[in-house]
Amino acid sequence: MIPFSTILTHPGSAHKDEFLACSVLLAVHPVSIVRREPDSTELADPAIAVVDVGHVHDPALNNFDHHQLPKDHPPICSLSLVLRHLGLYEDARQFCDWLEPAEWFDCRGPAETARWLGIDRAVVGKLHSPIDGTLLRRFALSTQLSPGDPLWEIMRMLGEDLLTYVRSLRDRLDFIARHAELWTLEDVAGAPCALFLPRTEPVPDDPSAALERYVESRGLGSRVIALISPDRRSGGYGLSRHRDSARLDFTRIAGESDIHFAHARGFVAKTSATDPGRLRELLRGAVVAG
Repeated sequence: MIPFSTILTHPGSAHKDEFLACSVLLAVHPVSIVRREPDSTELADPAIAVVDVGHVHDPALNNFDHHQLPKDHPPICSLSLVLRHLGLYEDARQFCDWLEPAEWFDCRGPAETARWLGIDRAVVGKLHSPIDGTLLRRFALSTQLSPGDPLWEIMRMLGEDLLTYVRSLRDRLDFIARHAELWTLEDVAGAPCALFLPRTEPVPDDPSAALERYVESRGLGSRVIALISPDRRSGGYGLSRHRDSARLDFTRIAGESDIHFAHARGFVAKTSATDPGRLRELLRGAVVAG
C-alpha cells in the first residue's frame, strides 16, 4: 500500500464499515482521521486515503468507496475494499463470520439482511451491542481524531487485532494441515472420524485453536465427531466433541485411570495418555451407541 499521511472519511452518521476500514488503515499507517467531504484534489492525492466517500474506488490512489457501484452489485463495503487491497479479503471472508452480514447490512439494510439470513427482522435489533452504539456515536460526533485521542487508540487496536487475527489464523490453518491426522474409527457404527493434532515443540499457546474451522474448511464437518489436541496444562491431550456431536459422551470414560477430568455435560475430557492407540481406545469408550 502506498503510504498516506491522512485518512479522510465522510461526516455525519457513522457506520461499522467505514469505522472498521479506518481502523484497519490505522494499523497500517497510524495517521490522523479527518471527517469531511473530499474535494477532487484530495481524491487525486495518494497521500490522503479517502474511505467510504467520494464515489471513487482506486486503490492506486488510496480511494476506497463503494457507493458508486450499481444497486444490484453484490454487497461490498469500504472495509471489504481495504482488505482486498491488502490481499486479506478472501481469508477475512472465510475466517470472520460477521464480515459478509456486515456487507449486506451496509448495502441492503437491516430488513433485507434479515431476510437473507433467514431470521426475523426483530432479531437484528436484539443483537445490537451498546459497544457498537457508543463507538459509532462518538466517531460520528468527531471531526478529527489523532494519536493520543482515546477513540483513535481504540480504533488502532481494533485494526491491529483484526489484521493479526486474519494473518495468524491463516498461519494456524497451514500448521494444522501440516501436522494433523484424520483418524477413522472403522469399528464404530458409521465409521466416524476424529481429527488428531500431535504434540509439537514448541507447543502452540492455544493447541486447540482453529481445529473446528480447519475441519469445516476441508468439508469434513459431517464426518468428524471428535477433536484431539495437546493439553497446554499437562503433557497429555484434550478430547472434545466437534459440533457438540451427540455421538460422544466423555462422562462414559470418566472412571478411566488416565482421565483426570471429564466435564459433567460430557463434551470435553482431559487425559494423561499420549499413545495414539490408547487415545483411540478412549474415544471408542466415549461413543454413545445408536
